[in-house]
Amino acid sequence: MSQHFQLSGGWVEVIAGSMFSGKSEELIRRVRRAMIAKKRVQVFKSHLDNRYTGVFTVGSHDGRTVEAVPVDSAAQVATRLDPHAQVIAIDEVQFLDEGIVALASDLADRGRRVILAGIDTDFRGEPFGPMPQLMCLAEVVDKLHAICVLCGAPATRNQRLVDGKPAHWDSPLIMVGGTESYEARCRQCHQVLRGDQPRLL
Repeated sequence: MSQHFQLSGGWVEVIAGSMFSGKSEELIRRVRRAMIAKKRVQVFKSHLDNRYTGVFTVGSHDGRTVEAVPVDSAAQVATRLDPHAQVIAIDEVQFLDEGIVALASDLADRGRRVILAGIDTDFRGEPFGPMPQLMCLAEVVDKLHAICVLCGAPATRNQRLVDGKPAHWDSPLIMVGGTESYEARCRQCHQVLRGDQPRLL
């Protein structure tokens, strides 16, 4: 954790950022450290993300993995919780419903450490799912950056590509993909098509 103080009781940590910024890698690092500290850990992930290692593991772009329970809602997280888990981690939390906000807060109130990793803005550059609320209620928020593939600046946006061109504004909000469909870009290089022209965001 990046803060310079020791938290006690339960709390919420959010690891936010664009694709390719190392969010899953950081979640895995924190999970492994908790395991080394002999904490009982349970990991969840959105069932939508099966890009690297399938639905039963969290995988990072660099190949690291940890076992995970696939879920598609906050209710599923609640029903599959290990009652003895001290640390609960959820990857790709942006795909879950708004109920995850209350659940994360409740778990922290009951003394659990909750680690949540997710993309904070969608391909349009707008706040993604429950991420804004989660970042507000968290005790610890770390926003990671990738590197813009066009100019090398810190990248905070997800550039969706369709046939090598920027996606249209009206495209479906959720489209799971990797380097074939997305690039990390900075604000100045990020584009979304509106009409026949790209809109710089």
